[in-house]
Amino acid sequence: MSVQNAYNAYKQNSVTTASPGELTLMLYNGCIKFIHQAKKAIELKNIEARNTYIQKAQSILTELMSTLNMDVPVSKGMFDLYEYMYHQLTQANMKNDVAILDEVENLTIEFRDTWKQVIQINRQRQYTGNQV
Repeated sequence: MSVQNAYNAYKQNSVTTASPGELTLMLYNGCIKFIHQAKKAIELKNIEARNTYIQKAQSILTELMSTLNMDVPVSKGMFDLYEYMYHQLTQANMKNDVAILDEVENLTIEFRDTWKQVIQINRQRQYTGNQV
């Protein structure tokens, strides 16, 4: 098995064995990665790549919106923020604007970092049996 095939198998296995919380974390990381790549494409004046990477980030935001449990009050606020971020990505794509991408990237990083903390707290509770 080649190194690339082994890596692809590892990536596939990490997704199929991940918990829902870990999958959400992967989505945030993917969105950040695609925004970063879109910024690089703007620097290189590669319009096609910029468009592709922004659309991939938007697809991730759409997935995050679709997985929200709207029975939970905080979900409405998250949905509105995701929708805003999606709109801002559209604006960044039309205007070729790195500053807008920076804004969306920073929001995504905040979501990701908060989500990491939630996962850590849940793991601590799971292993110690403590419920808050």
